[in-house]
Amino acid sequence: MEETLKVTLRDKAWARWTALGLLAFAMFCSYIFMDILSPIKDLLQSTRGWDSTAFGTMQGSETFLNVFIFFLIFAGIILDKMGVRFTAVLSGAVMLVGASINWYALTDQFLGSSLAVWFTEHLNYIPGFDELGISPFYEGMPASAKFSAIGFMIFGCGVEMAGITVSRGIVKWFKGREMAMAMGSEMALARLGVGTCMIFSPLVANFGGDISVSRSVAFGVVLLLIALIMFIVYFFMDKKLDAQTGEGEEKDEPFKISDIGKILSSWAFWLVALLCVLYYSAIFPFQKYAVNMLQCNLTLDPEGVGEFWQSDLATYIQYVIMLIVAIGSFAFSFSKDKKIKLPAVSVAIVALVIYCVMGYMRQSAAAIFAVFPLLAVGITPILGNYVDYKGKAASMLIFGSLLLILCHLTFAFVLPMFKGNAVGGVVVAYITILVLGASFSLVPASLWPSVPKLVDAKIIGSAYALIFWIQNIGLWLFPLLIGKVLDATNTDIVDDLNAGLMTAEEAAVSYNYTWPLVMLACLGVAALILGLVLKGVDAKRHIGLELPNITPSAEVEESEVEAVEE
Repeated sequence: MEETLKVTLRDKAWARWTALGLLAFAMFCSYIFMDILSPIKDLLQSTRGWDSTAFGTMQGSETFLNVFIFFLIFAGIILDKMGVRFTAVLSGAVMLVGASINWYALTDQFLGSSLAVWFTEHLNYIPGFDELGISPFYEGMPASAKFSAIGFMIFGCGVEMAGITVSRGIVKWFKGREMAMAMGSEMALARLGVGTCMIFSPLVANFGGDISVSRSVAFGVVLLLIALIMFIVYFFMDKKLDAQTGEGEEKDEPFKISDIGKILSSWAFWLVALLCVLYYSAIFPFQKYAVNMLQCNLTLDPEGVGEFWQSDLATYIQYVIMLIVAIGSFAFSFSKDKKIKLPAVSVAIVALVIYCVMGYMRQSAAAIFAVFPLLAVGITPILGNYVDYKGKAASMLIFGSLLLILCHLTFAFVLPMFKGNAVGGVVVAYITILVLGASFSLVPASLWPSVPKLVDAKIIGSAYALIFWIQNIGLWLFPLLIGKVLDATNTDIVDDLNAGLMTAEEAAVSYNYTWPLVMLACLGVAALILGLVLKGVDAKRHIGLELPNITPSAEVEESEVEAVEE
């Protein structure tokens, strides 16, 4: 056996999980930057004059080039032709360039500069795009928001390219093995970036009592530099794998446009793609407004808390507790020793309770919403492991849709009923946020690992690119729609603000979010219907979505590798 079995890095558990760690940490950094402005929406309104429409338009710009210039399609072609490692480094560089522009747009140096004047006077009308109602700018949009939107567009190209590259990289290293668990674990770690962002973005913006929104963005830029370094390290690790297997980064068969036709002709592909866009449109755009939604619905009194709870030290302690929750959850998910699993999950649960108490004591909406990824961190690898060994991916998508609907309707109608109840409102918010995070964890654990079952391996990069492109349509549209619906359903606030009867600070925390949340719940209803259809199609055509990912041959091969190493 030792003479016939060729052991590669992919066959060694420590190596493939190290490769996953590099990719996941890079995405962790990118997720932080993606929502770096979300918890300081109120500061953007008070210091830069961004109303909800400006904020939503700028946030939606992240996906503009991906959707309307078809950059994601080109990214998929680049990935299929050039391979994972080249595209990973390229995506990291593109993210860093876009983030740097985004940072400069929010600096004091930009305000009043000739560049700011130019942006004030230009880009108020884009022929063709304005007529179609899809322009990323509008007349009266603050210059800083316009320039920031350009940087966010470039960042969006890089982050979505990174997303399809990481998915393809996981398939490359884990196909036939723990692929769903790997994808779930990658997303769980990446989503810790959301919690990190919610905790640290306001802290950095208010550091030393001097408010600076650009300082938060600079924090994100530094993290993206680290992400690029992670991709470079992965480059060399992936290159060594190809040297061992004899696989080349460029494929023997060149990419053909007809390959896209093969993908688009699959009904199952379209159902998965539409499910993806509905799920993600109900979550990612919501994240950008979630902190402000809580500020508008909860009875919070940050100035009434003690000096310790307002301090930076309390923020650091709370983040350490968040990491303890994550570490305990991962230890429970990955350990096979029952002597470790029970203490690990116990520590995670206790730490989660302490975290929630600290969030309430700090009276911070951002700290409260930062709990969003924590339950997902704990259960996503478990769900992925279940899909790997038991299957039932389509069923999980249906259950996730039901939770999605329930959570958004709770935010819309139940949470406002607790306005004035300081404790009750926070409890309802915590429970709903945790359940929403859990529902979202069902997507990477069940949907993404299903894609390789739908298309040939040669064009899987293009398949992921097409799904991400369709997803990006929703991620462009819904931040913009939420902002417009907020202003359209809160005309009294807009009028009072324009008339000088309300300050920008007061307006920023006074919005009624009912109708935007109902709109997001409707996306959940549509996802539920498609999930039921997808399960029916799978049962009729035997696609294998309900079947496990791990094949018996892979388990035998793994045991043989372990025997050789011993």
